[in-house]
Amino acid sequence: MIVLASAPSAGETWLSWVLMVAAALASGLLLAGPALRRRYPAAWWMCIGYPAACIRVARTWRPLMAGCGLAVSRKAALTVVSGLVGNGAPPPQPRVPRRGAVRLAPGGFWFLVRLLPGQVPEDFVNAAPAMAHDWEVHAVRVTTWKPGVVRIAAMAADPLKDPRIPKQRGAERLLRVVVGVLETGTQWVFDLRHIPHWLIVGATRSGKSTLINALVAGLAPQPVALVGIDCKGGMELSLYGPRLSALATNRAQAVKLLAALVDETQDRMELCRADRVRNIWGLADDKRPVPIVVIVDEIAELFLIAGRSEKDEAQAAATALVRLAQLGAALGVYLVVAGQRVGSDLGPGVTALRAQLGGRVCHRVADPGTAEMTLGDLNPDALQAAQSIAPEDAGTAVLASADGWERARSRLVSEEEAESIAAEYAHLTPYLPALADGAGGFTVHLERLDRDE
Repeated sequence: MIVLASAPSAGETWLSWVLMVAAALASGLLLAGPALRRRYPAAWWMCIGYPAACIRVARTWRPLMAGCGLAVSRKAALTVVSGLVGNGAPPPQPRVPRRGAVRLAPGGFWFLVRLLPGQVPEDFVNAAPAMAHDWEVHAVRVTTWKPGVVRIAAMAADPLKDPRIPKQRGAERLLRVVVGVLETGTQWVFDLRHIPHWLIVGATRSGKSTLINALVAGLAPQPVALVGIDCKGGMELSLYGPRLSALATNRAQAVKLLAALVDETQDRMELCRADRVRNIWGLADDKRPVPIVVIVDEIAELFLIAGRSEKDEAQAAATALVRLAQLGAALGVYLVVAGQRVGSDLGPGVTALRAQLGGRVCHRVADPGTAEMTLGDLNPDALQAAQSIAPEDAGTAVLASADGWERARSRLVSEEEAESIAAEYAHLTPYLPALADGAGGFTVHLERLDRDE
């Protein structure tokens, strides 16, 4: 008996060609994967990393939830045992939290999970390391999306290890500065109009000075006044001398400078009251006073007391800073307070001041109390992330506010570059008559800003 083989149909030929092309593309991507990941990480993630991650999440979700204690049995234990003995039936599959679709993100992915009755977000926070290992990603972060729902976000690699700051789009807004990159790969922005006062802490060589350099470098080209208080003899802030409207280099000068700034806020308050506006941004352009950014380096030097004679100075400095923090946001006076250590042992003024500083940045610190003082009252969940910053991760920090917390890394601005920027924009240094008239030993830059040019 002879059987004749029929020729393949057009549909079968087309399907075989599609499979061959798909196999060739998949093989090419796998072979070129390492090189593609090094040179074009975004393309590698979209073509290879993200699809593979979706498969891993789908394959491991149920056993992962069971292994982390997040699965719930559908029947009581006694009912299950009796059913097995009586009927020889297999045990029912446990209920696992229902998750949404895995969504693409720059360098990672995220999805939503609905909690089962009795579960809380902290249960998933504790399971985050296990998720990272099972999905072969750098880190997993769990946050509350809304009551009963958590958001699970994963990063394939650490974007802070070799940060690439996204390009700035459009002109920079007043008092808004890009200082680095967030762990999501987006810009790290200091927006003093949004969060007017900041506390920055970090041990020696943790990146605190680099962040201040980046902040000053971004503010220098803007029409704002920069005022410095550096009670370590001006060793840090004197780099920006040509761009500073005033600089205090010891506590006695700092007290007088702060008193002059408090008087300036009182004058601005009267100006706003006369025009029946609630802040300086409601004033006409020709009446609006120049914004002032006060940078305090090493806050402990203002509060530490070596003897009874220094107590009054420390108390005066603390009172003036708290008053500036309370009144300054509406009157165009903004505080950036930095230090290696912040603790209640420095005096009650520190705690009162901290309550007014809505933005917090915590680099690697030498003691857990400083991290607790910086982040504990805003975002307790950020403490663990801050305390895990390694010494070699200079520039990496945890920033927190009422909006939440994130890991970030500031861009590197060297001392030479900071000096160059300060000299380049020295002609923009505003003349502040209130500081010049009350100069009590601190340095005042008397070059007037010519607004007519």
